[in-house]
Amino acid sequence: MSKNTVIIYTDGACSPNPGIGGWGAVLISKEHELRTELSGSEVDSTNNRMELTAAINALRALKKPCQVRLFTDSSYLKNAFELKWLNNWKTKNWKTKGGKPVANKDLWLLLLEVSNKHQVSWHWVKGHSGDPENDRCDELAVNARLELAASIKTKAS
Repeated sequence: MSKNTVIIYTDGACSPNPGIGGWGAVLISKEHELRTELSGSEVDSTNNRMELTAAINALRALKKPCQVRLFTDSSYLKNAFELKWLNNWKTKNWKTKGGKPVANKDLWLLLLEVSNKHQVSWHWVKGHSGDPENDRCDELAVNARLELAASIKTKAS
């Protein structure tokens, strides 16, 4: 039996960066005619952390192993897999080429764990270029960030 194919779009937003962050994901299963939108936010984050968080949460939402085509506008995220940065970081005990600790190691470890349950191909899409699914993810991420910011402001007053 072949694995279900799921198309996932993800995006992260942070303003200021670092600052209040939001993430969004759209999961599409044409075989099951399903579309799911996910989003969330964090008080203290960065754009890169939100990009990783979006991918982690999207992959975690899959109930069984799938063939995944994941689209992101984050070169950081795509290249870590496609250009084997993760393999190099693990080999060098989570140090960069320059010998510094890899940023966001906690999230990279989580992403490796959840992505290994699936067959994931990573695809880059230019952000803010009119791709409807990428634009929707950006909207979800920004809205999640704005809702958290408004909630914080309301509590403070």
